[in-house]
Amino acid sequence: MPASTLKLLGSITSPFVRKVRVVAMELGLGDRLELVPTETSDPALGLINPLGKVPALLLADGTALYDSAVIVEYLDHLGGGTLLPPAGPARWPVLVLQALADGMADAAVYCVMEKRRPPAARSADALALQRGKMLRGLDRLEADVASLDALNAGTIAAAVTLGYFDFRHPDLGWRAERPKLARWYESQASRPAMLATAPPEA
Repeated sequence: MPASTLKLLGSITSPFVRKVRVVAMELGLGDRLELVPTETSDPALGLINPLGKVPALLLADGTALYDSAVIVEYLDHLGGGTLLPPAGPARWPVLVLQALADGMADAAVYCVMEKRRPPAARSADALALQRGKMLRGLDRLEADVASLDALNAGTIAAAVTLGYFDFRHPDLGWRAERPKLARWYESQASRPAMLATAPPEA
């Protein structure tokens, strides 16, 4: 019996959707994942994920999984558990790294949405707050780059977030003061799964 298709609802420009796609490919599950283009403004999304956020993963039996960290956990289980260590000391740093990268991506997405508001409605204070999160996260990754030597859910999340910074926030110029992180990212960006899921040119 052929393996069932998993429907991934989301946009190709979302860093969280890209993270899930990269994870699936690294686990050898890429062929089972069908990307269903879905915007957060789609009312149908709210019937699947009450939060109205992407990604959401629809299983063959109609079960919906969200958010991206939960989907990563499911895919890792499906793929043999190679990207998330089992419960114990080795697991926590991977989860913390994924949480850091996801938080940085959240801040970056917030800034994109805020800048789409009419100029008079934008909050400079809110943008500064989110930019601070992005910069502090970058500094932490630079300081901890020696720990990013293994391929896991955390390092995938970090690489995808840095790619999103390049895509949506080129003005950030994050490489200038973080040479070790820049070198690490270049080694990750050339992986086949990262190349296959790169967002379109802005």
